Amino acid sequence: MSTLPEAAAVTGAAEAPAPRRETLHYAVRNPKLLVGLAIVLLLLLAGLVGPLLLDSSDPNEYVGPQAAAPGGDYPLGTTTFGQDVWAQFVYGLRATFLVGVVGGGIAAVIAMLVGFLAGYRGGLVDEVLNMLTNIVLVIPTLAVLLIVNAYLGVRSVPVQGVFIGVTSWPWAARSIRAQTLSLRGREFVDLARLSGSRTWRIVFREIAPNMNSYLFMMFILLFGGAILIASSLDFIGLGPTDGVSLGLMLQSAQQWSALQLGMWWWFVPPGAGITAIVGGLYVANVGLDEVFNPKLRES
Repeated sequence: MSTLPEAAAVTGAAEAPAPRRETLHYAVRNPKLLVGLAIVLLLLLAGLVGPLLLDSSDPNEYVGPQAAAPGGDYPLGTTTFGQDVWAQFVYGLRATFLVGVVGGGIAAVIAMLVGFLAGYRGGLVDEVLNMLTNIVLVIPTLAVLLIVNAYLGVRSVPVQGVFIGVTSWPWAARSIRAQTLSLRGREFVDLARLSGSRTWRIVFREIAPNMNSYLFMMFILLFGGAILIASSLDFIGLGPTDGVSLGLMLQSAQQWSALQLGMWWWFVPPGAGITAIVGGLYVANVGLDEVFNPKLRES
């Protein structure tokens, strides 16, 4: 999840962008984009609406027979403690999307601020920010998150997303810096500079609009990356202590020997949910690459 498709590069960004109508025309006809979005939106809808349809607001409540197979009142069965797996699943979907939005959003904002400023200003500013980026880049992110999470008394999904966001931005910042370096010498940027526009006005009014597709695809990758990191932390027992997530469902299933007991309905849904979300995001990202890149459309 740490590289952007080559076709997203904005080497020809100074040229007039394709009309929105043309982009929409290719978007609604791209099967990869439609399939990926359909998968993600379906799971998002389940995470938003599913909890509202449940009788209980506590997904960890003991509500039924122990280790019951799917069927009847429990479409995904129950755990060895009589907890409704479907309730945990829909609440887990909500938590998974939340950590993706928070972690991916924070990482994207930091990456844009650092990348744009370093690429446009250059000189000492670029050297300092590049050094900071390299330092964060070589720090073992998972190890830092393990230490931080281990010492937090109460862990929540938003807090987990914040820590993921502040540690997963370097690769995106370097990519944005490289694209900004290629754009800052263009004529339209020089004209804006000569007109007396300030740095951030030039960045967000002249440079950033020429990288819209690139930035959007970058956010998708950061979103999926945050979900994978959060799931890894959850699986080893360092997830939220005041809620439920798909990773925590896997951790509980593994801890209580669901595989050995043949309780496939306990670990298959959360594993399939994580795979479907991340896979759907990747497929949609490939589709967007084809939509925004005329060369890929023609091939």
